[in-house]
Amino acid sequence: MVERSGGHGGGHGGERGGGPGGEWSWDDAEGVLALAAEVLREPRVTILPKLSEVLAGLVPHLAVAQLSGVCTYSPANAVGPEELSARITGSELGQLAQEVTPGRPWQGEAVLGGRPRPAVAVASAPPGSNGALLVLVRAAATGPAAPRGRTGGRADGRAKEPLKPLKPLEPLPERSLGLLQLLWELLTTHSHHRAVDAAPAQAAASRASASARARAIAELSGAHASALSAILGPLRSAGLDDATARRNATELAVTALLDLRSAGDLDRELSEEPAATAFARLADVVRPLLRHSPVRLDLLAPTEGDRSVPTDTAHTARTAVRSAVLAMLEQDGLTRLHVSWQFVADGLRAVVRDDGPGLLTADALAVHRTADRIAALAGRLTVEAVPGWGTTVTVDLPLHAPAGPIGAARPLEGLQPRELEVLDQLALGRRNREIAAALHISESTVKFHVANILAKLEVGSRGEAAALAHRAGLPAIPAACTPTTLHAAS
Repeated sequence: MVERSGGHGGGHGGERGGGPGGEWSWDDAEGVLALAAEVLREPRVTILPKLSEVLAGLVPHLAVAQLSGVCTYSPANAVGPEELSARITGSELGQLAQEVTPGRPWQGEAVLGGRPRPAVAVASAPPGSNGALLVLVRAAATGPAAPRGRTGGRADGRAKEPLKPLKPLEPLPERSLGLLQLLWELLTTHSHHRAVDAAPAQAAASRASASARARAIAELSGAHASALSAILGPLRSAGLDDATARRNATELAVTALLDLRSAGDLDRELSEEPAATAFARLADVVRPLLRHSPVRLDLLAPTEGDRSVPTDTAHTARTAVRSAVLAMLEQDGLTRLHVSWQFVADGLRAVVRDDGPGLLTADALAVHRTADRIAALAGRLTVEAVPGWGTTVTVDLPLHAPAGPIGAARPLEGLQPRELEVLDQLALGRRNREIAAALHISESTVKFHVANILAKLEVGSRGEAAALAHRAGLPAIPAACTPTTLHAAS
């Protein structure tokens, strides 16, 4: 599977670019070093889009793709226009990788996105790694087609295979190819060192991802192999006439498609639930809370009851509503509660409204970590209190995973090792003084690291940072094994 990232590849242009301090030239050694530093400063998940941007002046291109043995989390990905990058497959990159020798730039034509395209490729193999391939898809040349007997090959001009007449592109100069090769070797060596020295939590996440991908590929490969073998059986049989063989093969193909659809339906049943069912479960949770209370409860189920809701979204919505109801029941003068769910745009909205004194604040929900649970799903919690009129708690949760960069599933990617240690402590609920004592650093240093963590994770509070940490598998030490657990819980 190849991961995608939106945006565009490099456009046409000369060997100049924008970098730190303004314009620089590829003929300027200082400018090239500044470019390399600019790319290396990027988090791993955004290096490829940044590389595409800065290479625009050296190698004008439409899209960039990589196949990396350095990163097991996302070994193949592509950036560029969706209509192109979405069609570039790991299999295509693997085929091209067999033609490219590390340290020897390649330019010619390769099958990318389902058809032959002009491309430039460089490969590197840092010691101890499985190597990495970078491919830049060049823009097709304009003008009349010129007959060519052969195309494709290495940068030294050796041809690979005969191809039909094409509109030729001017070969890239050796110097441009050399700069591209050196820059790629620098980036992959740096990435390899980062992977080798990765924090335990990151290494575990990478291994888990690789294992999950391997299991999925193995299951799909086995199912496809069985289906194809079954279909080929009657077609190869000498004892069946053509009509019978085709009929049997068709029946087997239909059966395989039905099995595939059944597997998809089972996955949806396990990961989703109808909105009506999810709301009914909410009602079963909320009603007992008011069993011995004079407060009247009004429940309004979503109108699109058969619409599917992801299980984690439904669970978070139920938890948030339950927390809001418990907080509201603590107020005096309450006579009525109204709970509703509705679909809005591409999300689920849960609303809890009371007729109490209108003095409730978001802090009242903090004891249940409601805000953290909602933030973990990229949702939003709003509390509106009007004195004398009551309080309305609104929870908006997306039904689909938010769109983001290639590595959005790894939000901690850009953190330094010490920042990860501090975040690990935040995930345990520790205060700055406790973190300082645990890590043997000053409290002011802890404050500095916390500020950097919040900025890098683009969150506004320690609670949101802790929620992201929990999603990423932190804390590394179980809370039950720490001496501050009781104090944090209290």
